[in-house]
Amino acid sequence: MLCGVLVALAVPGGLAACGTAPTTSTPPAGTTGTTGGGATPTSSGGRAGEGVVSLSEVPDGGGVVVEADGRQLVVTRTGDTVKAFDASCPHAGTAVGAPSGGTITCPNHGSQFNAADGAVKKGPATRGLTAVPVAVEGDRVVLS
Repeated sequence: MLCGVLVALAVPGGLAACGTAPTTSTPPAGTTGTTGGGATPTSSGGRAGEGVVSLSEVPDGGGVVVEADGRQLVVTRTGDTVKAFDASCPHAGTAVGAPSGGTITCPNHGSQFNAADGAVKKGPATRGLTAVPVAVEGDRVVLS
């Protein structure tokens, strides 16, 4: 009982933490559940050659966060150039958001990365995002 009172005082809505039933949440259809701005289409594959996202879902000059091969990726596009990066911030492992204005931002501590090459623009991260090889086949971005 004391647990419930303390949780209710410290974290409104956190009373479920004292329950015994597991809780799950299902993100809306067509998304990975990732936040951070921009679209978050669901992947359709993960192994080399399988589609990660439709090219039409990756805005020119921007990007999206998708799930592929059991991890989140940031897929960016500038004209005909499409790149992907592991969405885990190298500073603390938090998932970064979709690019905005040429910058990928980590919502946890504010690290910023260049959407074109994943390089650090602003810390506390000291290294850039890890590139993930992708290619465009037809209207699909695929792992290569």
